[in-house]
Amino acid sequence: MAISTLELSRPANPTLKNLSNPKKRTTMSVFCLYSPKFSIFILALCISLFTLYHIQSLHARTISSPPWSFMHEWERVTNCTQEHMAEKLRQSVTFLPLTDLRYAGKALQGHTWFMSSMYDTHEEGEVQYQQFPSESSKRRVLCLKGKETHDGSWNSYALAWPEALPFNATLLKGLTFVSYNHYNYDNIWHGLSATVPFVAWHIRNGCESPSRWILYHWGELRFKMAPWLRTLTEATFGGAPFIESFEGVSDNQPVCFEKAVVMRHNEGGMSRDRRIETFDLMRCKARIYCNVSLEGRIPEASKQGLPVIGMTLLMRTGPRSFTNESAVIGIFEKECAKIDGCRLMVAYSNNLTFCDQVKLMSLTDILVSPHGAQLTNMFLMDKNSSVMEFFPKGWLKLAGVGQYVFHWMASWSGMRHRGAWRDPNGDECPYAVDDRRCMSIYKSGKIGFDETYFSEWARNVLSEVKARKLKEAANKTIASTSSCACG
Repeated sequence: MAISTLELSRPANPTLKNLSNPKKRTTMSVFCLYSPKFSIFILALCISLFTLYHIQSLHARTISSPPWSFMHEWERVTNCTQEHMAEKLRQSVTFLPLTDLRYAGKALQGHTWFMSSMYDTHEEGEVQYQQFPSESSKRRVLCLKGKETHDGSWNSYALAWPEALPFNATLLKGLTFVSYNHYNYDNIWHGLSATVPFVAWHIRNGCESPSRWILYHWGELRFKMAPWLRTLTEATFGGAPFIESFEGVSDNQPVCFEKAVVMRHNEGGMSRDRRIETFDLMRCKARIYCNVSLEGRIPEASKQGLPVIGMTLLMRTGPRSFTNESAVIGIFEKECAKIDGCRLMVAYSNNLTFCDQVKLMSLTDILVSPHGAQLTNMFLMDKNSSVMEFFPKGWLKLAGVGQYVFHWMASWSGMRHRGAWRDPNGDECPYAVDDRRCMSIYKSGKIGFDETYFSEWARNVLSEVKARKLKEAANKTIASTSSCACG
């Protein structure tokens, strides 16, 4: 039967039969090559080969190209970043008023109303100052703007990095001294008070001298010093001071400084030793400038071999002058004549040049003078010299602490303040004795005399000075020098 034949001829193991059929096996293999998993594998392999090829090509080009090409590209990117950063820093510079009117009522308290956002560098016993650039300023330089001479709040200041100065700014090279004076530079006492801290800084910083000075009074620009102060500054720093006037600079154009030192406290914070050191240098420099011997007063002797004692009456004209000059001169002349070696000199400071005053003070052991700016010359005497001061009526109650400035200066410069005489008589005030309005009358008052008091006072001072000089001569303790600290 046909059916039986077919059944008998069917293979017992169809799987083996299929495997024995070459055509059938080939067809199944092709089907496997086109499976989804294998396709993904092939795609991944191609991508990998493509990536390796391009890495190798890039490496070959880098080796064959000049080595500076990459650095040039990096430099271009870096410069672009730096320029962008500098632009941002330049835009961030903020100018503030030099005088902060919020503190106008207490301008001398704390860290002052001048550059009120800044704090001073101050070590114990040393001068208080600000320096730019410095660590405290984060290496930023000082910039100023404005040329106002009547309202300091219109002048301004800012700090800026040297690489990012304000737009249209001018950078001035060298060292700049920026001085704030609450009073003025025409009065030699107030002007000297503003100069002393710069001299102290000068000594402590390798005797570095400024290229220019910028003078402020209440934040308002000033362009001159008193001739006496200007000459002293020239002698001390070795050159005439150049006072910056910002000529050719517009009102809104910033001016920045390569290096700047700012003082706004005068001698505040300085120890007595530091002040004495500072006045020693100025005395020494002034004497060299004026060709005055540095050997001091002790070598000079009278015909009897006794040390010469120089007594100088440094007179004033106008306010706080003596009402009877000849009587006052006669009193001191009489007492001086009683001391062997005493030599009396009478001078008027307004008739003397700076060097005339230096020479006169170098010959003076006892300075006799009314209260006034001319007493500033005392530091030009030899150390341990004496000062006798005179006041008109009314000063003790109403003049305030300012009446003691020359008492302090005597101590600061190594001199001896031998007291003050206060005239009990003078112009009458129509108000109560303690009324502040009376000071306008007493301030310019004249000074009388008391022969008995003056004679005894002069006699005591002369006797003390004579004894001291004899002792110094015997011990050969001659305070002399042949050079200055900043020689």
